[in-house]
This record gives sequence, C-alpha cells and structure tokens, in this order.
Amino acid sequence: MQKFFLAVDRVSTYAGQAFAWLIVALTGLICWEVFSRYVMNSPHAWAFDVQIQMYGALFMMAGAYTLSKNGHVRGDILYGFFKPRTQAFFDLLLYIVFFLPGVCALAWAGYSFAGESWAIKEHSSITADGPPLYFFKSVIPVAGGLLLMQGIVEILRCIVCLRDGEWPSREQDVEEVDVEKLKAMVTRDGEAPHAVGPVSAAGER
Repeated sequence: MQKFFLAVDRVSTYAGQAFAWLIVALTGLICWEVFSRYVMNSPHAWAFDVQIQMYGALFMMAGAYTLSKNGHVRGDILYGFFKPRTQAFFDLLLYIVFFLPGVCALAWAGYSFAGESWAIKEHSSITADGPPLYFFKSVIPVAGGLLLMQGIVEILRCIVCLRDGEWPSREQDVEEVDVEKLKAMVTRDGEAPHAVGPVSAAGER
C-alpha cells in the first residue's frame, strides 16, 4: 500500500515540476513582450491570451502536486493540536463531503469543455485573431484527473492513519527552507544559540 501511495505522489510531483517550468517561460514571454512593445514598437495581439493560458495551466497542474506535499492552506488553529487519528477523521470527512464531489465535477465538466472546444476548434475571443483554446481546455480534465487520483490516495492515507495512529510517509521534495540547517541552529533544549556579532554584543551591554 505504501508503495502505491509513493508512486502516485511521484506522478503528482513529476507533473507539478514539469509544469513549473511554465514560470520560466511565462517570465521570458512577458519580458519579450514588454521589450517588443515599448522598444521595438511591435506588440503582439496573441501575447496576452498566451500569458493567461500559461498561468492557468500552471495553476491547475499544481493542484495535485501541492496536495501530495500536504501544502494546501488549512485553518489549523485547532487542527495542529489534534492527535493524528483525530486529524485523519476530520480530513476523511471533509474529503468525502467536499473534495470528491467538487473534483469529480471539475474533471467531468472539464472533459465536456475540452470536447466541445476541440469539436469547433475554438479560438480565444479576448483579442483579435486569438490563439486556439482547445489545448488549454484539455488541461482541465487532466488536472482534475490527477487531483482526483491524489485525493483518493489521501483518503486511503486517512484510513491507514485511523488504523495505525500515525500518518504514512510522503514522497520527499525540495524544501522552501533548509530544515536541517534550521534544526542545527537550535539547541537540544529548544533554545536558539546566542547570535554572534553586533546583535549579541548589544544584548550583553
């Protein structure tokens, strides 16, 4: 079971990391369009549409990745004080009541939107001669499917936690901060070591 959990985590991670490169592409496109518009006096009508599509694809495909890292925003004023079994109970309840209906609706509606868009070869109408939309709309059911698959794994994790009393492990990824370095800066009794430099010298005066 744990191998299955980690395998799905890896799929979500690879998809999120692959689409994260859109940040680089989007930054490059915006810089080029600004240069082209204000320096070369040659703006492109399609650039605004493409920027929206790139950001939308990035946002949607990051959903399963973020869920696999347990990174979605949670109102954890009380949640953090609960025991793992209590956390798993509330998570399981909310997944069943809210998550599954919402994500299933997203995947199904996205499939319909993408099918209709491909059937008529839909193009954007935001600007004149807008770029095609059917590629972008195809991302909706794919993102919904990945999010649903990851959500099922999270539901199974809740069930395992209810049985065992502890959360199963997750696929590791790059941390936003160097956790190990921060741990090393904290002493065993939980107090931060004295700073070296002007701050500590000022405190001793």
